[in-house]
Amino acid sequence: MNNSIDNKKSAESLYLILASVFVASLVSCNLIFQKFFTLDIWIPFIGNYTFEQSVGLLPYPVTFLVTDIISEVYGQKRANKVVTSGLFASLFMLIVVTISDMVQATVWSPVDNQTFSKVFGLSGAAVFASMMAYLIAQYIDVRVFHFWKRLTNGKHLWLRNNASTMFSQFIDTFSVLFLLFSFDAIQIPEGFTEAQFFVQLLINGFLFKVFFAAFDTPIAYALIYFIRKKFGLKFGEEIH
Repeated sequence: MNNSIDNKKSAESLYLILASVFVASLVSCNLIFQKFFTLDIWIPFIGNYTFEQSVGLLPYPVTFLVTDIISEVYGQKRANKVVTSGLFASLFMLIVVTISDMVQATVWSPVDNQTFSKVFGLSGAAVFASMMAYLIAQYIDVRVFHFWKRLTNGKHLWLRNNASTMFSQFIDTFSVLFLLFSFDAIQIPEGFTEAQFFVQLLINGFLFKVFFAAFDTPIAYALIYFIRKKFGLKFGEEIH
């Protein structure tokens, strides 16, 4: 009896840790998205390719890895709860940052009003686009993950991990860019038309996320294996 209670407490603690990693990754995306980076890589059959994307993309794939792990071990309802909590955390962060941006800095403040506003002054259109894309993509990811899980009778974790993430990541990338361009929240660089820049950002963002979706598959396998072993879960069994 005591062992069962201890396992339940451990399972809930692990769920909270996974949820906190999810929320921290999501909030980070919206805080750091204004910096862009360039990365040159070589892709088979394509050759050298240059990524130009927001650093907000760096922690975002972690959110899909976490929801896939929670979906596999704790079930669809618990995964959806984490997605919803991430939305509230992001909205709370937006309120805090907005108020902080509005109050005046002291004359001796290490960070003045202009610097703070430039770094943390979140664009309303950008945040709205991010939140809408987030909601659409994350709920689709959880739903597609469980669709493949039912279709394969709990087998082929690699398939549902990649299929759900890649599909939802494309929806996410397309949605956020569509909304940002609709609100004129992105400055078009010289030498690009709006359509050209949209397509470039869409391809760059999607390929970057697809790469990490494939990269995190062995990580998902390892973590789910150890979780199942720790809690004595049978194949396909979930923690309730």
